[in-house]
Amino acid sequence: MRAFGFLSFGEYATRRDPGHPDARTSMGDAIEIAEAADAMGVNGAYFRVHHFARQGAAPMPLLGAIAARTSLIEVGTGVIDMRYENPLYLAEEAAALDLISRGRLALGISKGSLEPARRGWEAFGYVGSKDAHGSDIARDKFDLFMRAIRGESMVDADPTQFGRGARLLIEPHSPGLADRIWWGAGRRETAEQVGRMGVNLMSSTLLTEATGSSFADLQREQIDRYREAYVAAGHTRAPRVAVARSVFPITGEKDLVFEDLGSQERDRIGTLGGFAATFGRTYVGEPDQLIAQLSADAAVQAADTLMLTIPSHLGPALNLRILQNMAEHVAPSLGWRPNTQGPVRAYPLP
Repeated sequence: MRAFGFLSFGEYATRRDPGHPDARTSMGDAIEIAEAADAMGVNGAYFRVHHFARQGAAPMPLLGAIAARTSLIEVGTGVIDMRYENPLYLAEEAAALDLISRGRLALGISKGSLEPARRGWEAFGYVGSKDAHGSDIARDKFDLFMRAIRGESMVDADPTQFGRGARLLIEPHSPGLADRIWWGAGRRETAEQVGRMGVNLMSSTLLTEATGSSFADLQREQIDRYREAYVAAGHTRAPRVAVARSVFPITGEKDLVFEDLGSQERDRIGTLGGFAATFGRTYVGEPDQLIAQLSADAAVQAADTLMLTIPSHLGPALNLRILQNMAEHVAPSLGWRPNTQGPVRAYPLP
């Protein structure tokens, strides 16, 4: 592990009681957390994207606001649901934000997780999927998005303006952005596909398969297969790998509240959307205990970036306490390099 950031679900309610922020408060809290995290040396501020739910759904305005208030922290998503996106418009937005933030944008993209709406992407006008989960249109759109941000020409130009045979790119273009795109994978086979695609790998706190192995070992196998497929496909850029964990360091009496958040002390096997699933455990304890546990977590050790899932609905003070404890008492012993040491670097390829 070289870097850590926070992953917020952006949850909100319709009232403003403690622990139940409304949408405006939730977004304001996110900006406040990210601004303070930037000053702590935290490497990334990442946000989940869900539609038809009281969670973050339109990440670009929020990421833009955070980028304007910070200087070093990476801003991104985990993950944008590509089924709901216009790939060329997303390419324009992403490039503009990357230029504004001076190369600090890192987007996690995927098919998306289980959504409240049944085929909700069709309500956004994206029809034609032959797959019940929309995987086919998500992959096609992602391919077009990547071509656009890599600077490939997209359309024929008006010959009266540019001459016959001219082609046009998506503008603006931000060099290097394509190297900071993750695809979120929940299965080993998907991770292999991501490796062949040549983009970075993001893996969350659940996997949509169960083999009997521990969550960490199964996720480590996913990472290993990804890197093998990446090299076999002929890619040479060192790719980034991010994994998510729920980690709550306890350093004093103020932190005992975190014990109530750590009820899941073991991996769980269940189902999600009709698939077998392995759910990762929650880590709660004193720094020495957490350092030992995370050092023994095979996937955390294989990833360059650790994303801490935070209870964002509980407000900035509590969440900043988690990040501060991690930065001061846990992360340095795991190989952490604060954002003042420069952008996050991937582990070299073997």
